Amino acid sequence: MPEKNAKKRTNNPLYSMLCTVFSTLRRYSSSFQPVFFLVSKPSSSPLRLLSALTMASCHPKDEPYLNQVIEKRIKIFQSLQSQQQSHLQSLPHDPIKITLPDGSIKEGKKWVSSPMDIAQGISKSLAANALISSVNGVLWDMNRPLEDDCELKIFTFDSDEGRDTFWHSSAHILGQSLESIYGCKLCIGPCTTRGEGFYYDAFYADLGLNEDHFKQIEAGALKAVAEKQPFERIEVTREQAIEIFSENNFKVEIINDLPVDKTITVYRCGPLVDLCRGPHIPNTSFVKAFACLKASSAYWRGNKDRESLQRVYGISYPDQKRLKEYIHQLEEAKKYDHRLLGTKQELFFCHPLSPGSWFFLPYGTRIYNKLMEFIRNEYWKRGYQEVKSPNMYNMNLWETSGHAANYKENMFLFEIEKQEFGLKPMNCPGHCLMFQHRVRSYRELPLRLADFGVLHRNEASGALTGLTRVRRFQQDDAHIFCRESQIKEEVKGVLEFIDYAYTVFGFTYELKLSTRPEKYLGDLATWERAEAALTEALNLSGKPWQINEGDGAFYGPKIDISVSDALNRKFQCATLQLDFQLPERFKLEYSAEDEAKREKPVMIHRAILGSVERMFAILLEHYKGKWPFWLSPRQAIVCPVSEKSENYAIEVQDRIHEAGYYVDIDMTDRRIQKKVREAQLAQYNYILVVGEEELETKQVSVRVRDKADLSTMSIEGLLQHFQAETAAFH
Repeated sequence: MPEKNAKKRTNNPLYSMLCTVFSTLRRYSSSFQPVFFLVSKPSSSPLRLLSALTMASCHPKDEPYLNQVIEKRIKIFQSLQSQQQSHLQSLPHDPIKITLPDGSIKEGKKWVSSPMDIAQGISKSLAANALISSVNGVLWDMNRPLEDDCELKIFTFDSDEGRDTFWHSSAHILGQSLESIYGCKLCIGPCTTRGEGFYYDAFYADLGLNEDHFKQIEAGALKAVAEKQPFERIEVTREQAIEIFSENNFKVEIINDLPVDKTITVYRCGPLVDLCRGPHIPNTSFVKAFACLKASSAYWRGNKDRESLQRVYGISYPDQKRLKEYIHQLEEAKKYDHRLLGTKQELFFCHPLSPGSWFFLPYGTRIYNKLMEFIRNEYWKRGYQEVKSPNMYNMNLWETSGHAANYKENMFLFEIEKQEFGLKPMNCPGHCLMFQHRVRSYRELPLRLADFGVLHRNEASGALTGLTRVRRFQQDDAHIFCRESQIKEEVKGVLEFIDYAYTVFGFTYELKLSTRPEKYLGDLATWERAEAALTEALNLSGKPWQINEGDGAFYGPKIDISVSDALNRKFQCATLQLDFQLPERFKLEYSAEDEAKREKPVMIHRAILGSVERMFAILLEHYKGKWPFWLSPRQAIVCPVSEKSENYAIEVQDRIHEAGYYVDIDMTDRRIQKKVREAQLAQYNYILVVGEEELETKQVSVRVRDKADLSTMSIEGLLQHFQAETAAFH
């Protein structure tokens, strides 16, 4: 197959032309060296060659050219900014009313007053710490003029909105430093999805970044901070945006892919002019502490067939103290990395013959099964019915569900008897078939189907990260089919389930209601009723929650749940989403009270653990390798003092094993002190020492993990203690 493709490309006129152009240019400029491998590589497409040739046209060290590009962008930006400011000044500055969260009302002027003006009117302290605002639920720059009567909220760094904006703006500061020092072509620079810092992807041609570059990058960033550069915003047309970024084909590609009716915005801070939807903090001086964390490779748009980029991760804070605390937290987290602990405790491993699919060893499988058993026991109490569904389906199923159009590149596909099949990346379409396979009645609803089926997702090899990003995994996945009138009670039940499970694990968590996005499917009235039901369920939960305007899925609103572990890191594990679209796509229906009438069910997607693999990793780090007794793979070990007590040690082990607990025995000829020390390092919850005295009294000397004192108990008393400790957790 590769030879056939190579022959086709060799005969392609565009390919031949590019090779000729490249060969000529290469004689005169070393700038084109980075794309030589593409021309000499038969698998390279003409379009990729053309893209690489364009990228090579500006060598990173070509400072005069870079300065010319930056000056051109600033000139266009200033010209458009001047025009837009003149236009705003010509508009009528009518009085407007600004309503604050406490219900108080401030006066302002349309197209003149900004959120910063309001903040300054409230207090100097608020104005000094205000990072971003929300105008009628839409995030808004602090210095952007208000356009009409509105409800205004102001956020500082202590809010999610403030932190995300702070880190997004810090990415621009990072991008400014990278571009000015290395002349790279900037791609995208968001805050990270886990809400811990930011990164910027860029194309560097033949330069490879590493930690040796960080001091220079940080110095460039802190220079921008010291200059107190304002973040300035303009709106541009598609043609104007392409003119500004004509030298950067990554930005041009983003612009061309934007919806026709999308408002395109460009921001400037100092010499950096960047395509960005914003919003941003008022100016760079708010970033008092800045550090680069790591550099890694990435592909443009996550596509391995596209350009190879480099990603620089960073972190920033409003003060040095918080930065030092974060760096210390990172160092602590390294000690308890689940991959390190998993190896030490012989829990799991990965093999290059199956990347992204982990082998769970006997001790690891004990924990894996305990997690599923924990959820399964709750299913019994909460009215869920466990099912099993196939691992592979004809692609017709995924076309019906919509995944063929939107998710195909993330699926493992193969051919059987000239028909295309795919391994399932999620259970929901299969559960729709289960609902559909016979006539359903309203009396069966709510129908709660739970599935621990194996899922496969074709993650890029560079994105695989221990157990947190894998290709093969299982979820405690369930789908609830219910009537619209049952949504509130079902959601309330799921929230209670989540609260129970996370309390057992020792997590704190946050709830957010993500509402209707700009582009959505279905009718407005249904969305409003669904959001109202979720709101009522959240209020009934008694837990604090926030609204996340416009961040719902296109098929329905959702509740996002993020947990915080012992190291104060946030993870999203549980999920709760309403779905009106899959029932529509699969034409699901049930007979109503009037049997002649058919109604469509609402589908609730929910998971408590999320991926079992990911939860396994989070818990391992959360507990720092010290598993609680009920979940531990090493609950007890019996250590005989000498040969004389070995038979009794075996008897003790058998009794504990028969009672259903994980117990090992150390029959080596080592001294008892060495046996106990080894057991402590292996994280056994209980170390049971038996010698001649214990043999005579039919008792055991009990040492609890991490405690030096011993207590003596009968076997019956020990088993009762084990039972009580297990019951205390769930």
